[in-house]
Amino acid sequence: MTEIGRVCVVGGGPAGLALARSFLARNIPFDVYERHSDVGGLWDQTNPGSPVYDSAHFISSKTQSHYHDFDMPEDYPDYPSNRQILAYMHAFADEYGLRPHIRFSTEVKEAAPENGGWRVTLSTGETKHYASLVCANGTNWHASLPSYPGTYTGEMRHAQSYRSMDEFKGKRVLVIGAGNSGCDIACDAAQSADKAFISMRRGYHFIPKHLFGIPADAFAASGPQLPMWLEQRVFGAVLRVLNGDLTRLGLQKPDHRIFETHPILNTQLLHFLAHGDIKAKPDIARFDGKTVHFKDGTSEEIDLVLCATGYSWKVPYLDAKNFKWKHGRPDLYMNLFSRENPNLYALGFMETNGGAYKLFDQMADLIARTIAARAKGGAEAQGIDKLIATDKPDLTGGIHFVGSDRHATYVEIASYRKQMNRLRKLLGWPDLTDGCFDKLRVGAKKEAA
Repeated sequence: MTEIGRVCVVGGGPAGLALARSFLARNIPFDVYERHSDVGGLWDQTNPGSPVYDSAHFISSKTQSHYHDFDMPEDYPDYPSNRQILAYMHAFADEYGLRPHIRFSTEVKEAAPENGGWRVTLSTGETKHYASLVCANGTNWHASLPSYPGTYTGEMRHAQSYRSMDEFKGKRVLVIGAGNSGCDIACDAAQSADKAFISMRRGYHFIPKHLFGIPADAFAASGPQLPMWLEQRVFGAVLRVLNGDLTRLGLQKPDHRIFETHPILNTQLLHFLAHGDIKAKPDIARFDGKTVHFKDGTSEEIDLVLCATGYSWKVPYLDAKNFKWKHGRPDLYMNLFSRENPNLYALGFMETNGGAYKLFDQMADLIARTIAARAKGGAEAQGIDKLIATDKPDLTGGIHFVGSDRHATYVEIASYRKQMNRLRKLLGWPDLTDGCFDKLRVGAKKEAA
């Protein structure tokens, strides 16, 4: 058995914290590098480049989103605010003693393969060698701006720079994009701007944050697991009853079935549309000065165009050729393992239709077990290597996602969990159990001492 080599983890956000705890639990030596001065990643608004605006809340509920064995506080609302999520992450890092393993204000500038491992160059000028590299730097850092014919002479910027609805006062505002952030920001504009509009390329299904008084994701988790085709029909019917025909509000009719795009959990926008505080517009045809012409032939004079048009996924410290890419997304086995380099892993480069942090813990555990198995060698290592090289699991759950770059590597959460369970069964790896991280708690360490 070879001693487990030291692992470099890039990023001290949600994914990096899950990895740190998992590596501690399995006695895997590691260092986490975080370019900001504290943990939290994008949830820390003081972190340069954070896209979090003042009104941002979780779109998954607190009971479905917390780390394993570490519930969110009982007094948190169903959908915590960005400030509460950041406080929760700080508490998580403190509870499990993670901070001593993180080098803050230190950026990984470059990572390159070297002697079967990685040569890592830091912003301090130091160069270090690591056996393995885990990319956990997140995906919402590199703004993607759209391009349209014509020239716009007003203010146009990406939603990454947006913070407060005060920015809209006295202005005619157009928000481009109908993701969850775009809808949230459009609601801010509806309350603060002189005039507010939202432009969408297609129609969408709007899921209420509560169904029958229960958070929508908790309601879905508590019910019977239906075949996807039936679940689409049932939830589609429920939404038609709750929301009615959304074209009456100026929205386009969806060109896809429910769940075939990332879920939009927002009915507040429907409220503001129904009250005339904001108007829905189709895609933009062209700009002409401050005049925005839309594809339905209408036009509006706009002072501020805010683009909630997503992000390019990048690993800036790594040559892109170290990953295979699919529509701008790293194409990884189970969204975790490089098929080309056995010492390269990633966590957080995935989008799904459910709470991420519980999933991060299970994913981090798979990475930790794989690193340990490869160090040990033998049948266990051969088994995981063969799966990574040849296994092609279907992670869609039978959903035909729309043909956008965002959905190129999108996974359906129940199917992903099913494949994780299958992987564990094939390799003889147990799942996480209640209390499995308790020995790492700061209080438990003090008692042991």
